[in-house]
Amino acid sequence: MTRGTIQNRDAFLQTIAERLGRSPRLSGVSRPQWDCAPQWTVFAGYSQDDLLNVLQKQCGLIHTDYIETTSAELAGALRRQVAAYGGGPVIVPDDPRFAEYGLSALLRDEWPAEQTTVHIWNPALGRQNIDAAEQANVGIAFSDITLAESGTVVLFSRNEQGRAIHFLPKTYIAIVPKSTVVPRMTQAAAVIHEQIEKGGLVPSCINFITGPSNSADIEMNLVVGVHGPMKAAYIVVTDR
Repeated sequence: MTRGTIQNRDAFLQTIAERLGRSPRLSGVSRPQWDCAPQWTVFAGYSQDDLLNVLQKQCGLIHTDYIETTSAELAGALRRQVAAYGGGPVIVPDDPRFAEYGLSALLRDEWPAEQTTVHIWNPALGRQNIDAAEQANVGIAFSDITLAESGTVVLFSRNEQGRAIHFLPKTYIAIVPKSTVVPRMTQAAAVIHEQIEKGGLVPSCINFITGPSNSADIEMNLVVGVHGPMKAAYIVVTDR
Protein backbone atom coordinates (compact mmCIF):
# COMPACT_ATOMS: atom_id res chain seq x y z
CA MET A 1 0.00 0.00 0.00
CA THR A 2 1.37 3.41 -0.97
CA ARG A 3 1.89 5.71 1.97
CA GLY A 4 -0.03 8.98 1.74
CA THR A 5 1.30 12.48 2.31
CA ILE A 6 0.85 13.90 5.81
CA GLN A 7 -0.51 17.43 5.68
CA ASN A 8 0.14 20.08 8.38
CA ARG A 9 1.78 17.58 10.73
CA ASP A 10 4.18 20.06 12.33
CA ALA A 11 1.46 22.62 13.04
CA PHE A 12 -0.77 19.92 14.49
CA LEU A 13 1.95 18.57 16.80
CA GLN A 14 2.92 22.10 17.80
CA THR A 15 -0.64 22.81 18.92
CA ILE A 16 -0.74 19.64 21.02
CA ALA A 17 2.65 20.39 22.58
CA GLU A 18 1.54 23.91 23.51
CA ARG A 19 -1.52 22.53 25.25
CA LEU A 20 0.74 20.18 27.20
CA GLY A 21 3.06 23.03 28.11
CA ARG A 22 6.17 21.69 26.41
CA SER A 23 8.00 21.67 23.10
CA PRO A 24 7.18 19.06 20.42
CA ARG A 25 8.98 15.72 20.64
CA LEU A 26 9.73 14.46 17.16
CA SER A 27 12.28 11.76 18.01
CA GLY A 28 13.43 9.53 20.83
CA VAL A 29 9.89 8.54 21.79
CA SER A 30 9.48 4.94 22.93
CA ARG A 31 6.55 2.91 24.14
CA PRO A 32 6.26 2.79 27.95
CA GLN A 33 6.81 -0.51 29.73
CA TRP A 34 3.78 -0.82 31.97
CA ASP A 35 4.14 -2.56 35.32
CA CYS A 36 0.73 -4.13 34.86
CA ALA A 37 -0.43 -5.59 31.54
CA PRO A 38 -3.46 -7.76 32.38
CA GLN A 39 -4.49 -7.96 28.73
CA TRP A 40 -1.62 -10.39 28.15
CA THR A 41 -2.41 -12.70 31.06
CA VAL A 42 -5.87 -13.84 29.96
CA PHE A 43 -5.54 -17.54 29.09
CA ALA A 44 -1.78 -17.32 29.57
CA GLY A 45 -0.23 -20.78 29.26
CA TYR A 46 -3.21 -22.24 27.42
CA SER A 47 -2.41 -24.76 24.69
CA GLN A 48 -4.14 -24.69 21.31
CA ASP A 49 -6.42 -27.48 22.52
CA ASP A 50 -7.29 -25.44 25.62
CA LEU A 51 -8.12 -22.45 23.44
CA LEU A 52 -10.34 -24.62 21.25
CA ASN A 53 -12.30 -25.62 24.35
CA VAL A 54 -12.74 -21.94 25.23
CA LEU A 55 -13.84 -21.20 21.66
CA GLN A 56 -16.33 -24.04 21.63
CA LYS A 57 -17.95 -22.92 24.88
CA GLN A 58 -18.14 -19.33 23.65
CA CYS A 59 -19.82 -20.45 20.43
CA GLY A 60 -22.64 -21.85 22.54
CA LEU A 61 -23.16 -18.39 24.05
CA ILE A 62 -23.15 -16.53 20.73
CA HIS A 63 -25.57 -18.89 18.94
CA THR A 64 -22.93 -20.21 16.57
CA ASP A 65 -22.67 -23.80 15.35
CA TYR A 66 -19.28 -25.29 16.18
CA ILE A 67 -17.90 -28.20 14.14
CA GLU A 68 -14.49 -29.85 14.39
CA THR A 69 -13.02 -31.77 11.48
CA THR A 70 -9.74 -32.58 9.78
CA SER A 71 -8.48 -31.25 6.47
CA ALA A 72 -9.21 -34.65 4.90
CA GLU A 73 -12.83 -34.51 6.06
CA LEU A 74 -13.35 -30.79 5.55
CA ALA A 75 -15.16 -31.05 2.20
CA GLY A 76 -17.71 -33.44 3.68
CA ALA A 77 -18.22 -31.28 6.77
CA LEU A 78 -18.68 -28.18 4.63
CA ARG A 79 -21.13 -29.95 2.35
CA ARG A 80 -23.22 -31.10 5.34
CA GLN A 81 -23.28 -27.66 6.94
CA VAL A 82 -24.33 -25.93 3.74
CA ALA A 83 -27.11 -28.51 3.36
CA ALA A 84 -28.17 -27.88 6.97
CA TYR A 85 -28.50 -24.18 6.12
CA GLY A 86 -30.68 -24.91 3.11
CA GLY A 87 -28.13 -25.25 0.32
CA GLY A 88 -27.05 -22.65 -2.20
CA PRO A 89 -26.52 -20.25 -3.78
CA VAL A 90 -23.02 -20.04 -2.28
CA ILE A 91 -20.51 -17.20 -2.46
CA VAL A 92 -16.80 -17.49 -1.62
CA PRO A 93 -13.70 -15.32 -2.03
CA ASP A 94 -11.04 -16.13 -4.59
CA ASP A 95 -8.80 -17.58 -1.88
CA PRO A 96 -5.96 -20.06 -2.60
CA ARG A 97 -6.70 -21.75 0.72
CA PHE A 98 -9.76 -23.40 -0.82
CA ALA A 99 -7.40 -25.32 -3.12
CA GLU A 100 -4.87 -25.93 -0.34
CA TYR A 101 -7.57 -27.50 1.82
CA GLY A 102 -8.93 -29.71 -0.95
CA LEU A 103 -12.15 -27.81 -1.65
CA SER A 104 -11.67 -26.93 -5.33
CA ALA A 105 -13.58 -29.98 -6.61
CA LEU A 106 -16.54 -29.22 -4.34
CA LEU A 107 -16.73 -25.57 -5.38
CA ARG A 108 -15.98 -25.85 -9.07
CA ASP A 109 -17.32 -29.28 -10.02
CA GLU A 110 -19.51 -31.09 -7.50
CA TRP A 111 -21.85 -28.32 -6.40
CA PRO A 112 -22.31 -26.87 -9.93
CA ALA A 113 -23.08 -30.40 -11.20
CA GLU A 114 -25.82 -30.59 -8.54
CA GLN A 115 -27.26 -27.24 -9.70
CA THR A 116 -25.89 -25.45 -6.62
CA THR A 117 -24.74 -22.03 -7.78
CA VAL A 118 -21.27 -21.05 -6.57
CA HIS A 119 -20.04 -17.49 -7.12
CA ILE A 120 -16.32 -16.90 -6.67
CA TRP A 121 -15.57 -13.23 -5.97
CA ASN A 122 -13.95 -11.60 -8.99
CA PRO A 123 -12.91 -7.93 -8.69
CA ALA A 124 -13.25 -7.54 -12.45
CA LEU A 125 -17.01 -8.11 -12.13
CA GLY A 126 -17.52 -5.11 -9.87
CA ARG A 127 -21.12 -4.71 -8.72
CA GLN A 128 -22.03 -8.22 -9.86
CA ASN A 129 -20.16 -9.57 -6.84
CA ILE A 130 -22.37 -7.58 -4.46
CA ASP A 131 -25.49 -8.71 -6.31
CA ALA A 132 -24.34 -12.32 -5.95
CA ALA A 133 -23.75 -11.80 -2.22
CA GLU A 134 -27.26 -10.38 -1.83
CA GLN A 135 -28.74 -13.43 -3.53
CA ALA A 136 -26.54 -15.98 -1.76
CA ASN A 137 -27.90 -18.25 0.94
CA VAL A 138 -24.44 -19.09 2.31
CA GLY A 139 -21.22 -17.10 2.46
CA ILE A 140 -18.03 -19.06 3.16
CA ALA A 141 -14.57 -17.72 4.02
CA PHE A 142 -11.43 -18.60 5.95
CA SER A 143 -10.71 -16.93 9.28
CA ASP A 144 -7.34 -15.17 9.33
CA ILE A 145 -7.23 -14.84 13.13
CA THR A 146 -9.70 -16.36 15.59
CA LEU A 147 -10.33 -15.01 19.09
CA ALA A 148 -11.14 -17.77 21.58
CA GLU A 149 -12.35 -15.46 24.34
CA SER A 150 -15.15 -13.84 22.34
CA GLY A 151 -15.70 -16.40 19.58
CA THR A 152 -14.70 -13.87 16.94
CA VAL A 153 -13.32 -14.52 13.47
CA VAL A 154 -11.05 -11.85 12.00
CA LEU A 155 -11.12 -11.46 8.22
CA PHE A 156 -8.84 -9.29 6.09
CA SER A 157 -10.59 -7.77 3.09
CA ARG A 158 -8.78 -7.51 -0.24
CA ASN A 159 -9.65 -7.26 -3.91
CA GLU A 160 -10.48 -10.96 -4.10
CA GLN A 161 -12.51 -10.96 -0.88
CA GLY A 162 -15.05 -8.21 -0.52
CA ARG A 163 -16.67 -7.67 2.86
CA ALA A 164 -20.12 -8.27 1.35
CA ILE A 165 -19.35 -12.00 1.49
CA HIS A 166 -19.55 -11.87 5.27
CA PHE A 167 -22.63 -9.70 5.71
CA LEU A 168 -25.12 -10.04 2.86
CA PRO A 169 -25.81 -13.82 2.58
CA LYS A 170 -28.57 -15.29 4.76
CA THR A 171 -26.13 -17.58 6.56
CA TYR A 172 -22.38 -17.65 7.06
CA ILE A 173 -19.70 -20.31 7.52
CA ALA A 174 -16.15 -19.52 8.64
CA ILE A 175 -13.47 -22.14 8.11
CA VAL A 176 -11.15 -21.86 11.11
CA PRO A 177 -7.69 -23.43 10.91
CA LYS A 178 -6.67 -24.42 14.44
CA SER A 179 -3.41 -22.51 14.04
CA THR A 180 -5.31 -19.21 13.73
CA VAL A 181 -6.83 -19.44 17.22
CA VAL A 182 -5.38 -16.94 19.74
CA PRO A 183 -6.61 -15.99 23.20
CA ARG A 184 -8.19 -12.61 22.52
CA MET A 185 -8.17 -9.22 20.79
CA THR A 186 -4.77 -8.41 22.34
CA GLN A 187 -3.00 -11.02 20.23
CA ALA A 188 -4.91 -10.10 17.08
CA ALA A 189 -3.87 -6.47 17.43
CA ALA A 190 -0.26 -7.59 17.94
CA VAL A 191 -0.34 -9.64 14.74
CA ILE A 192 -1.73 -6.72 12.74
CA HIS A 193 0.81 -4.31 14.29
CA GLU A 194 3.64 -6.69 13.41
CA GLN A 195 2.51 -6.78 9.78
CA ILE A 196 2.54 -2.98 9.69
CA GLU A 197 6.00 -2.82 11.27
CA LYS A 198 7.31 -5.22 8.62
CA GLY A 199 5.92 -2.99 5.88
CA GLY A 200 3.35 -5.56 4.82
CA LEU A 201 0.18 -4.75 2.95
CA VAL A 202 -2.45 -3.51 5.41
CA PRO A 203 -5.99 -4.62 4.48
CA SER A 204 -8.38 -1.86 3.48
CA CYS A 205 -10.90 -3.33 5.89
CA ILE A 206 -10.54 -5.75 8.81
CA ASN A 207 -13.78 -7.42 9.87
CA PHE A 208 -14.33 -8.77 13.38
CA ILE A 209 -17.36 -11.08 13.25
CA THR A 210 -18.79 -12.72 16.35
CA GLY A 211 -21.43 -15.21 15.31
CA PRO A 212 -24.69 -14.31 13.55
CA SER A 213 -26.01 -10.77 13.56
CA ASN A 214 -27.81 -9.82 16.76
CA SER A 215 -29.11 -6.88 18.73
CA ALA A 216 -30.31 -6.21 22.27
CA ASP A 217 -31.21 -2.55 21.78
CA ILE A 218 -34.77 -2.98 23.06
CA GLU A 219 -34.67 -3.48 26.82
CA MET A 220 -31.65 -5.80 26.50
CA ASN A 221 -33.73 -8.54 24.89
CA LEU A 222 -31.43 -10.43 22.52
CA VAL A 223 -32.68 -10.90 18.99
CA VAL A 224 -30.49 -13.02 16.67
CA GLY A 225 -30.42 -12.55 12.92
CA VAL A 226 -31.58 -8.98 12.53
CA HIS A 227 -29.33 -7.20 10.02
CA GLY A 228 -26.96 -9.78 8.60
CA PRO A 229 -26.51 -13.54 8.49
CA MET A 230 -29.25 -15.19 10.55
CA LYS A 231 -27.12 -18.23 11.30
CA ALA A 232 -23.38 -18.79 11.55
CA ALA A 233 -21.08 -21.78 11.86
CA TYR A 234 -17.38 -22.21 12.55
CA ILE A 235 -15.79 -25.30 11.04
CA VAL A 236 -12.51 -25.80 12.91
CA VAL A 237 -9.82 -27.71 11.01
CA THR A 238 -7.94 -29.38 13.84
CA ASP A 239 -4.85 -30.52 11.90
CA ARG A 240 -3.99 -27.21 10.21
